[in-house]
Amino acid sequence: MSELTKAPFSDAWFHRLKAAQRDLIKRCGGIDRAAEVTSVSRSQVGRWNNAGDPDLVTIPALLMLEAECGQPLITSVLAGIGGRRLADPDELDAGGASSCALTAHAETISRAGELMQVGARALADGKLTPAEATEMDRAASSMEKSIADLRTVLSRAKVLRVVGDDR
Repeated sequence: MSELTKAPFSDAWFHRLKAAQRDLIKRCGGIDRAAEVTSVSRSQVGRWNNAGDPDLVTIPALLMLEAECGQPLITSVLAGIGGRRLADPDELDAGGASSCALTAHAETISRAGELMQVGARALADGKLTPAEATEMDRAASSMEKSIADLRTVLSRAKVLRVVGDDR
């Protein structure tokens, strides 16, 4: 089910997009580099990078930035909002290290531990500041990606194969 159709409607999807925008801008080298790549003003990129600003990145800029860093950060969030997951065509072969269920499981457990650590530290005083919420959101996003990766590996393991066929 899409996040947009869940009741009651919340703006959680917006905050996920803003967090992905900030991560994308950071991975591309910061505000100045993102402005250079997209040919958009530094102040506009700054608005995209500001959690409190309502501006969302344009689709052409999104495509340029994701191509620059080689990671579909915002596209993955958009797919998730629509109740879907992205599959990396390079990881669809069953032979690579990324297809190892043990590795994917270990990565997921590691990310869960990071989220628990960040959450425990943030909530220790009984208050959650915007900065702590942002840090927890980043850890949750990282965990969410590792869970999606694990589910992709597991889905490949469920595919029927001919007995004795090692492909």
